[in-house]
Amino acid sequence: MISETLPPAHVGVPHASAALNAQAYDFRRPHRVSTERLCALEAMYERLAKALEGWLTSRIRGQIDVRLASVEQFAFGEFTRSLPMPCASFIFDVTGTGQKGVIDVSPNLCTFIIDRLFGGEGTGAPLTRILTPIERMAVRGVADKVTSLLQEIWQDHLPMECTITGFESTPDVLQVANREDPVLVANVECRSGTTTSPLLICMPLSVLDTFFRSSGQQPMALLAANEEERERTRQRSEAALRSTRVPLTARLPDFQLSLRDLAQVTEGSILRTGIPKDARVIVRAGSQERFIGLAGRVNGNLAVRIVDALPNVSHT
Repeated sequence: MISETLPPAHVGVPHASAALNAQAYDFRRPHRVSTERLCALEAMYERLAKALEGWLTSRIRGQIDVRLASVEQFAFGEFTRSLPMPCASFIFDVTGTGQKGVIDVSPNLCTFIIDRLFGGEGTGAPLTRILTPIERMAVRGVADKVTSLLQEIWQDHLPMECTITGFESTPDVLQVANREDPVLVANVECRSGTTTSPLLICMPLSVLDTFFRSSGQQPMALLAANEEERERTRQRSEAALRSTRVPLTARLPDFQLSLRDLAQVTEGSILRTGIPKDARVIVRAGSQERFIGLAGRVNGNLAVRIVDALPNVSHT
């Protein structure tokens, strides 16, 4: 089956309002990391990075620079999709909470650590296979150190005890949290020579609830505002939402083409689709099918006229 797709169009206000610095917002997974909390988190994990740098330098008897690249909130499913295959993910329990976290060591860093610990120069090609038991034990020393450093940086805010309890080499098999659950991911970059390798520390936000609890003061302040302030807030939110640009894609009906004809297709070929010129097209807003339209031209440009909405489509 071969499908023809018209170029995507955009709807929105192409004026000054379009220049607003809009960011995607998922109402199902609201961000709980405020600017104030983010600054505190970055300071904490920078301490972890510096302590890990000193420990690694003495452990591998070589120069390595460790710095914090970012601290961000993700859904756990997004985190697992970012991991390589195979991965080197150590699972740790947060004692007393029933929750688990993940420390993922990138292939480059695994190779460097293993090579240095076994007397090499640390310049070998990155491993593209699952770690052997001996290699896993060598890398686990780093994961154990990270868990102890986690306990140190969180002790003033949220005393916790972390213990390595498992290892996983397949990202899709990680059973630490539900795919939709929010997690806090710290990206610690380890640099040796010209090679930079990430070490990811993933913790469920539910474990850190006490740390983020004070962020609930802002919604309370909003509820306490007077009616006029709430109306101004609503108008600003509505204006920003209306100026959001949404990609529209119009797709012609599918048609069939024999393999013989397909083999003869070259640049400039004209394919006979058998589709009438007044055939209905399906119009998608983002990834959702929303409308039925008719394809045509306006002032020499491709265009689509919306003639109906698709039935049983929720517009919430």
